[in-house]
Parts: sequence; C-alpha cells; structure tokens
Amino acid sequence: MTQRHSAQRRQALQSLLQTGLGLALLGSGLPAAHAASAADYPASTIKLVIPYPPGGPTDLVGRLVAISMGESLKQTIFIDNKPGASGMVGAAQVAKAQPDGYTLLANASLQVINPSVYDKVPYDSFNDFAPITQIVDVPLVLVVNSELPVSNVQELVAYLKKSKASINFGSAGNASSQHLSGELFKLKTGIAMQHVPYKGSSPALTDLMGGQIQLMFDSMPSAMPFITSGKLKALAVTTAKRSSSLPQIPTMQESGIADYATSTWYGLWAPKNTPPEIVGKLAQAAQQALRKPEVAAQYQRMGAEPVGSSPQEFLAYMRSEEKKWAEIVKRSGARAD
Repeated sequence: MTQRHSAQRRQALQSLLQTGLGLALLGSGLPAAHAASAADYPASTIKLVIPYPPGGPTDLVGRLVAISMGESLKQTIFIDNKPGASGMVGAAQVAKAQPDGYTLLANASLQVINPSVYDKVPYDSFNDFAPITQIVDVPLVLVVNSELPVSNVQELVAYLKKSKASINFGSAGNASSQHLSGELFKLKTGIAMQHVPYKGSSPALTDLMGGQIQLMFDSMPSAMPFITSGKLKALAVTTAKRSSSLPQIPTMQESGIADYATSTWYGLWAPKNTPPEIVGKLAQAAQQALRKPEVAAQYQRMGAEPVGSSPQEFLAYMRSEEKKWAEIVKRSGARAD
C-alpha cells in the first residue's frame, strides 16, 4: 500500500513538473501566487487604514480618494480608523499586513517626521512600506488674532520683537507640522516664543481668538472658516507657491522669510513587498481620482492641492521631507510628549 501511494505521488509530481505552473511554483511559490493575484487585482474588498479618528483631516483626505479609487478599480475600499500614538498604531498594523494590496495606509507627513521626534517607532518609514502616491499637499497658514495691529509678516515680526509680554504660539500638538513650522519661524526670525501644544487645532484656535496665544501655523481646512468670517487674520501661507484657496495671501518667502517652505501632506502606502504591478494599479487609480474635477474641487475647498505623484516620485519626496524635518527637529530641539 505504501509503495503504491509513493508511486502515485511521484507520478503526480512528475505531471506537475511538466507544466509551466508547476515549474513556477517549485521555483518560487509566493511570486507565482502574486503574479496571478496581480493580474486579477483587485478581486475583493480593499481595506484602507487611517491612523486617526473619523472626521479629522487625514480621515477626510483618505475617504475622498478611497471612494473615487474604488469606482476606478470596481471594488469597495472601506475605511478602518485605527488612531493612537501620533498615527503609529495604524501604520504599524499596515507594516505587518500581507503584501497583497488588500490592506493600505493613508497617513499624513508624520509618517516621516515621527522617527525624528520619538525614541521608538514600531516600523521603518521606508523599508516597511511601498509608497503609492502623494494624495495632496496642504499649506499651513500663519494666523493671528484679528485685533492684533499687524497686516503682514514683517509687521508681525517687528511687533513681536518690540513686545515686552511673553509670546506664545500654539499648535495641534508636540512634533506636529504646525509645531515644527513655528520652530522654523523662530529660527528664521530670532524671535523667542514659547510653544503651547494643544490636543488638536480646535482648542488652539479658540485660545488664539481669545488672546491666550499670539499666533499659530495651522492647517488650511481648520483655519479657513475663521479666516473667512474675519475672526482671524491670515498673514502668509507656508508653501513655496500661493494657495489657490487663498490666492490673495502671500507666501512666507514673499513676505521676506527666506527659504521658508513647509506643509502638511498626505499619502498612500502598501506593505513592503507588495507586487509592483499592484502598486502601479493603485497609483494609477489614485491619479485618475485626483484628476477628476469634482474630486479636485472638494480638496481645494479644504485648502488642499491635489498631487497624484508616481511611486518613484513619492519616494523621492518622502526622502527630501524626512531630511528637512529632521534638520528642523535637530536645530530646534523639538521632541514629542
């Protein structure tokens, strides 16, 4: 009985080896499976992990692109909010997921900032992920209380240097792009300011309007309602180019602060070793989504500029951003809580 079974198994193996599939499976089982899945991808629902609570900027940016990408890919992309530890809880989950294109990450620029400000990060921002695309770039805007007697950045600098009172600037939290943009402003102007971290933009903006803090670099989506209502003055945007949402507001560089350019940006990632064919399909779907006039218009109403870079372009941008923020962190001594 044993000999007959052994002969049957040898015959079955020989038959399998005579096919291209058998040779591929023996040579490298997982790549063969990936090749098949890449050709049919996506064959089922895709999960997009957003490492922040529902309703925040990352959630809004991620949901909008996910809906449109799902239409192009003819599959549902559902949102799985996994907040915690400055986005690191959700990002770590994606880093450990199967590299099959069915678990993705939408995150903010903290993806490359966190390693500079935290002693321990549970993943490598580059080696544990496959970049897909940069979704949008969101300028920060320098805002002050509407009653402050300044109308531009140079007047603000002069006013603050003459002020005998303590100067406080707020942010959405330690090591956020808002915080680090304020630290860069300190370095560029020589103004001594005390950073006041808040748990989000909303309470910081409330204190700015109440006069408890003197200025803030905030994200466009949260600051825009108060700018349009006249409760806050917008003095400059932080990007190298003016924002289409506030075209009348100059950049920091136009305002005399040389080599000043910061922003909050959002991107898409897959786990490392995701087949390039799948990454390419996802990048193409995202690019198609961002080119749709109705999608671009919704982002622009948030103050966000659609990007839609290639995976290679996004990786290069991530590296340049990591270097820039690490230098700001080093020079300012900023650390996370």
